[in-house]
Amino acid sequence: MFFEKIKLPNGVRIILVPDKNVNSVTVLGLVRVGSRNETEKNNGVSHFLEHMVFKGTEKRKTPLEVVEVLDKIGGDYNAFTDKEITGYYAKVDKPHIETAVDWVSDLIINPLFRKEDFEREKGVILEEIKMYLDTPMRFITDLWEKLLYGEQPLGRLTLGKEEIIKKMKVEELVGYYQKNYSSENLVVAVSGNFKKEKTKELAKKYFSRIGSGKMNNSNPVKEKQKKPKLLINFKETDQTHFCLGAKAYDLFHKDRYITDVMSVILGGNMSSRLFSEVREKRGLAYYVKTTTSKYLDSGNLFTQAGVAHKNLEKTAKIILENYKKLKEKDVPDSELRKAKEYIKGISNIGLESTDARALFFGTQEVLMNKIVSLEERFKKIDKVSKMDIKRVANDIFRPEKLNLAIIGPHKSKKVSFLKI
Repeated sequence: MFFEKIKLPNGVRIILVPDKNVNSVTVLGLVRVGSRNETEKNNGVSHFLEHMVFKGTEKRKTPLEVVEVLDKIGGDYNAFTDKEITGYYAKVDKPHIETAVDWVSDLIINPLFRKEDFEREKGVILEEIKMYLDTPMRFITDLWEKLLYGEQPLGRLTLGKEEIIKKMKVEELVGYYQKNYSSENLVVAVSGNFKKEKTKELAKKYFSRIGSGKMNNSNPVKEKQKKPKLLINFKETDQTHFCLGAKAYDLFHKDRYITDVMSVILGGNMSSRLFSEVREKRGLAYYVKTTTSKYLDSGNLFTQAGVAHKNLEKTAKIILENYKKLKEKDVPDSELRKAKEYIKGISNIGLESTDARALFFGTQEVLMNKIVSLEERFKKIDKVSKMDIKRVANDIFRPEKLNLAIIGPHKSKKVSFLKI
């Protein structure tokens, strides 16, 4: 898949991913800042900032003006905040590329941050936090990372805490914006049907106005775990949701592709070991899945499921047994080949849309300052051997590395089955 990288004189990086076989164009602006760049006292400010840019800009003074420009042309648009990046995107019909570039740049470079908007938006964010906490299937993954990283920035909720949001001042948000929204921290990915030279000129026209600063470097994660850990969020739910797994590898680690293959074998699809065992054979859960998370200097692999309260221990034991099997027995050639082909197939299908391509290329550039193509990634996947699987399983599935996060009506702080 062809891409081209250019750098504007002010340091903004532009990634161009052309495709003449589609009718859309996605413009994605990614800022290298997220909740892990926050302190305990301003937790949630990255996400709050993302909300505030929609309240008005120098060019579009009201919330209605901000969104109506894209609604008038049937555009798809939104923004998101994660642990390490914040993103703003517009996906439009190809004749409207300049509108998309203008709109994304306007949000990132020209927000107004009016005090009255700020105070009003607090209520919106507080309701979003409540909604999120009331959705255990989503909240459990944040509880999982709280268990892994504790009070370190990676362990905090991206949305922030209610008491912190209530006390936050608009001046704090403005200062945070001025420090982090700089040309060095900005990557713009343009994917779809566009004319390259015209798009380069548009990028220069609209993104040359952002000020310079310093590239963000997050505080390194401190890995201290020496024994299994458990975290229970007591809640009177109808179902127990849990994540069970271990620390793994970061974005740069040579074995990160091996954990990707392992996660598919364990619980990556409907023919995986855990889906077959937990759902199909025993009927213990509607959903069960294994996935990996990778950050700049840390990573993890975990299995998530929702079960009847009485079946928590039984399901967790099945998961642990399957972790142990990867340590002790070779994965059959056919199963290993199936996992690799699944990764390649799902990756190719997933990147058919222009927004997915923009995210794929842009995220790598903003976080790693380099791009590993899909073809290069597939070569790494193809090289994963059954010995690699066993070696990595023995490295990460150690008794002292196990972690279990639970949401449900459970009070016991000891789990005797948390061993492998």
